[in-house]
Amino acid sequence: MIRIENLSKSFILHNQGGAVIPVMTEASLTVSPGECVGLTGQSGAGKSTLMRIVYGNYLAAGGSILVGGVDVAQAAPRQIIALRRQTLGYVSQFLRVVPRVPTLDVVAEPLLALGVAPAAAKDRAAALLARLNIPQRLWSLSPTTFSGGEQQRVNIARGFAHGYPALLLDEPTASLDAANREVVLTLIEEAKARGAAILGIFHDEAARARVCDRLVDVTGFTPRAAA
Repeated sequence: MIRIENLSKSFILHNQGGAVIPVMTEASLTVSPGECVGLTGQSGAGKSTLMRIVYGNYLAAGGSILVGGVDVAQAAPRQIIALRRQTLGYVSQFLRVVPRVPTLDVVAEPLLALGVAPAAAKDRAAALLARLNIPQRLWSLSPTTFSGGEQQRVNIARGFAHGYPALLLDEPTASLDAANREVVLTLIEEAKARGAAILGIFHDEAARARVCDRLVDVTGFTPRAAA
């Protein structure tokens, strides 16, 4: 479902005379349906960079990134938008939403974008918010007013609202209490059971051991490691 081959990435420092900083070279990995692959490596090794390239936030310098048959490295913007709507979900560490939109609508939005009936979409959103212990009295409020932990749980609910065939998870259990951590790990296990291909970053070693089928050290993809 996710196949990365010979991926390379550089950043250009325009404010420093156009200096080119290579950050990744010859990165290759595959995530099969029903598999969770965890990215490891020291801070700054490129874990989040790789995730952002797969999601299409960063443009690859070379190689291919096949997600559900679409090459993200070559895809047009409209193809990326369609891929994100239907196939590739992303739970980042930070919730980014339009202010003043109610939490229930924020979580239901991925389903509404796919044409799911509003009542069914909101029922699914409500079930996830309840499961993640977001009090019902908050559902009509914007999540921009919530605590960091509550925003993270809203972000997780939104990411799991649709049954994406492929998922990117960036520290999904960070800063969660034991009860909500258990809910998130169970959601990941359920996604694997339905056949989702999951690529994630898990600094929580116990969580990583529980849900990841194998680990890939991204340090092996960096020019420093090749030198």
